[in-house]
Amino acid sequence: MIERGENMSTESKTQPQTEHSVLAPADHDEFARQEFVRSYKEYLVHNVHQGNEKRYESSVKPAFEKKHNRVPRDRFEVAKEMTKDPYYQMFSSLLRTSQEMMWSSCQLPVERNLEELNAKINQVPSGSVKGSLKLDKNLATPRYHKAVDIHCQPGGYHNEFTNNDASSGMVYDRAVHIYAMAQLGPYNDDIGASIIMWLKEKYPDFQPRRILDMGCSVGHSTIPYAEAFPDAKIYGIDVAAPMLRYAHARAESLNVPVHFSQQNAEETNFKSGSFDLIVSHILLHETSEKAIHNIIKECHRLLKPGGMMAHGETPPYKNMGPFDAFMLDWDTRNNNEPFWARSHEIDLRKLSEKANFDPSKIIEEMIPSALQVAEARRSEVFQGGDFGGGGLWFVYGNKK
Repeated sequence: MIERGENMSTESKTQPQTEHSVLAPADHDEFARQEFVRSYKEYLVHNVHQGNEKRYESSVKPAFEKKHNRVPRDRFEVAKEMTKDPYYQMFSSLLRTSQEMMWSSCQLPVERNLEELNAKINQVPSGSVKGSLKLDKNLATPRYHKAVDIHCQPGGYHNEFTNNDASSGMVYDRAVHIYAMAQLGPYNDDIGASIIMWLKEKYPDFQPRRILDMGCSVGHSTIPYAEAFPDAKIYGIDVAAPMLRYAHARAESLNVPVHFSQQNAEETNFKSGSFDLIVSHILLHETSEKAIHNIIKECHRLLKPGGMMAHGETPPYKNMGPFDAFMLDWDTRNNNEPFWARSHEIDLRKLSEKANFDPSKIIEEMIPSALQVAEARRSEVFQGGDFGGGGLWFVYGNKK
């Protein structure tokens, strides 16, 4: 186990991203650039990040105590002082730069091959004998997706740059592997795999027959449910057509039947009581507080009696000290994640109650990463730019 603050070699011990027929190919120089960005991110996490805590404990916190005769009460007071610190400014600038470099390194091979790649993706027949794809050209993209380019992905998840475009999904698939420094596994599916491992250990008799993944993006964490519950019918929804085109083609290329449709998780067209299990994987922090309330209400409507929802996220701030909450909050301030902070502070019990769930059946649990259990090394640090680095995921859910 890697202890916090311990230096590590940046040589990767994790598996490379698994190739599949619709993964955007990168030539030698493009792949080398992508690997450089991944290594650069690893270096920041393992060798630079820890310096922030050292600066806080040795300089910033003592100066605050001397001035106020107390320690900082919350992440806001920490932020007020730390954002003026030159070491933190250096770290934050380097991390933001790594994010921009990541997108650029993944855009170039997609742009170079865009016409050919889109043709390959769109030749996968909708309504095939395996999975299916249903798009809704009249679905309005929520403002919380249009207002900013989430995670700094140029154009966001929903913009189309040509007819029947899937480029956002192509870029995202490559970029996530770099962003997480391969810590989400060769299929980028660790969040889904971790929830499945937790479900099977804690609820061994639970055998869902209909499963819905909300905000599925390119289906990274959707596919493991089809493999874990082979008798179940799997559905994935998202508001972004480019992501869904890619998700469908990717699932078909991996020979996994998933039924994708373009829908807003706040209000779907499924009948009430349609599902035994509803999941999401880092969806909630990319939606507004109003949207989160609507999504949980929709989960209650869609679940059968005895069904369950399980939303995978990074940890809430309530169990963190002010400094750790400040560091995890980096994405809110620096990575185009305007709803990140509030999503980590919502009273989940009240959220469940307002959606008509029984609060005595609420789930708030930290669960181990499936890959942490299996083989992947971890930095043991939760921070912006190190998704899943702590080797744990937070699950919020409820039984109906």
